[in-house]
Amino acid sequence: MAASIEVVERGRVIAFSFDDMLRYHGGGSPGGVAHAFKVLERALPLLDPDGPCERREIFVDTAFGGPGARDAFELVTRAVTGDRLRIDESLAQPERGRTLERFVFRLHYRDRSVTLALREGFVTEEFIDLARTQGRSAEQERRLDTLKLEMADRVMARPAAEVYDAD
Repeated sequence: MAASIEVVERGRVIAFSFDDMLRYHGGGSPGGVAHAFKVLERALPLLDPDGPCERREIFVDTAFGGPGARDAFELVTRAVTGDRLRIDESLAQPERGRTLERFVFRLHYRDRSVTLALREGFVTEEFIDLARTQGRSAEQERRLDTLKLEMADRVMARPAAEVYDAD
């Protein structure tokens, strides 16, 4: 597991840790931050094996619209500011089931692109049910917060290639 994600801006290498991403996000969606970390950890070396990539040339398309992932991608790539992060529902893969369908990310860099799809075992049905529940009770919010932390721990405990398949 990489200790940080490295990108280049104006000739200078910049490194971002998972903790950096959590601080930038504010901590409300640690699972989404963890997913973005692993997506970048997996995709960037495939997009530029000689890396690191120029941060402002990375494009992200995804069916996943969570705020933790959005903020992590913004911190590392400035893709939100640069209008290079697009939520694209057509990337969803419902045939993979409720826990996997939206965890699809297509990253582009210069003349290369890679599509990543989450593997089984990182997102639970209970998490999906609670995340999609409107008007959650205080007890449900506490449970969802616990599930988010547990998911972040599961995702961060594994090498990126064990979390996301790449096409």
